[in-house]
Amino acid sequence: MPQYVCENCGFVASLDKRLYICPVCGDPLTIMFDDKEMSFIPSGKGVWRYSSMLPITGKGAISLNEGGTQLHQSVRLYREIGVGSLMFKNEGLNPTASFKDRGMTVAVTKAFQEGAHGVICASTGNTAASLAAYAARAGIAGYVVVPEGAVATGKLMQARAYGAEIIHIKGNFDDALKAVSSLAMESNELYLVNSINPYRIEGQKTMAFEIYEDVGIPDWISIPVGNAGNITALWKGFKELYRIGVAKKLPRLIGVQAEGAAPIYRAFINGASSIEPVNNPSTVATAIRIGKPASWRRALKAIRESHGIMVAVSDEEIMSAYYSLSSKEGVFVEPASAASFAGLRKLSTQGLFKGNEMVVAILTGHGLKDPESAAKVPKKELTVEPTKEAIAGAILSPARVFR
Repeated sequence: MPQYVCENCGFVASLDKRLYICPVCGDPLTIMFDDKEMSFIPSGKGVWRYSSMLPITGKGAISLNEGGTQLHQSVRLYREIGVGSLMFKNEGLNPTASFKDRGMTVAVTKAFQEGAHGVICASTGNTAASLAAYAARAGIAGYVVVPEGAVATGKLMQARAYGAEIIHIKGNFDDALKAVSSLAMESNELYLVNSINPYRIEGQKTMAFEIYEDVGIPDWISIPVGNAGNITALWKGFKELYRIGVAKKLPRLIGVQAEGAAPIYRAFINGASSIEPVNNPSTVATAIRIGKPASWRRALKAIRESHGIMVAVSDEEIMSAYYSLSSKEGVFVEPASAASFAGLRKLSTQGLFKGNEMVVAILTGHGLKDPESAAKVPKKELTVEPTKEAIAGAILSPARVFR
């Protein structure tokens, strides 16, 4: 039977208990399977297509048809970074427009099965929107706790529209997560759905299964890293495919953090066994503005086991990648998503790629999540009279000037 395992200290417990973190050392727990318990028998669509690899079945699932997102083949930017193939895994195509829906369908289904009266999370925005939607779908209360003034407008609007109760705190995400984790562990009525919940990781690992079914095993996968649940889940999914003999090799991972919120990157380049938290993280990429990632240990393990690399990118590099993705590939994402390509671009200048690699960049959320950032992109606009001549002059005249 699958069970909770702490990858740090070795603590083990059965899944009939409600646990989020290890009671011995405080690390997030992982749901581990015996290899004989897993069988890769995809059936149906989306996240629940992979029920044979999940700890709960899709029967009665709280679902909005999440998963099944597309891989967009790069038509221009792959040349810039010098690889044979670059694909964008567009997680903004999920129901609430971010990858969070993958884990949320599994976590909220588990909460519903346990009879929880409400679900709660700390959030930089995307988790709040996703929780709110799935709570509405389940018919249970949704509570989100966010840092005051630090969440993109689009994400807050979603959570409000789905009917969640929103609590703003005078602190950052790390403060919020500490508070809601403590509250949830003391309450049987509230079920915590942050990525320290091991069922969230189970849903998010299905991204690896989709990539495998679509293109096999890429040489490299680049992914933004905030609280580090997503890179943890991605690596878990690929390792499970490898362990049961479905995949014959493993990808190398590239974890990308923003320079103003990069404790895992610093630990990696220093060869450290632990991180030094960033007390006041700062970056335009609000979704990864996290200074004390809960899953930092598992993220470092994933990077090192995969013979991968961590990279930190500046806000300028993130916004340059953000605009390049939309204007050169037609893929509109939020700034944190663009970090995955910004990291590839930076590493290409350092000679990482040899020219024939297959690379996948994970784009975690849609551009409309963050309208404030969208408003800052270069404008090509002007106002003219409503005549054919005026419009033709604006488009065809060599002297046209956009402001």
